[in-house]
Amino acid sequence: MSYTLNPYLNFRGTAREAMEFYRSVLGGELSLMTFTEGGMPMGGEEDGWVMHGQLDLPNGMVLMGSDTPTSMPFEEVKGFAVALTGDEGDTLLGWYRALAATGHEDVPLAKAPWGSWFGQCKDRWGTPWMVNADGVTDPV
Repeated sequence: MSYTLNPYLNFRGTAREAMEFYRSVLGGELSLMTFTEGGMPMGGEEDGWVMHGQLDLPNGMVLMGSDTPTSMPFEEVKGFAVALTGDEGDTLLGWYRALAATGHEDVPLAKAPWGSWFGQCKDRWGTPWMVNADGVTDPV
């Protein structure tokens, strides 16, 4: 038996843009299903909104996301962060820089007291990201 724990991000009409951006940063295979394709038309422009999106990364990580229809309550994200950690430091730092580039840094990328490179940012959709990178050869 196996289990997975995957971040599932919610958006309001911007899931396609966000998930395509995450694919451009993280790589992998992206699949998107609209509300109409899923058999749940919402009416108007929401028919083309993302009912379910899934980004499968080459290393087995999975990031999911969807749009929240206007008929349902929606709150901005708070109280969590998507954490990217590992020993492929240069890759992780590149991801961090791309995620922060059109958003903002909450904790600028720097060498942490525990020896890793660490940073926190929010992307342009308000999704919080934390990166803890070991094995860094080029921190600049």
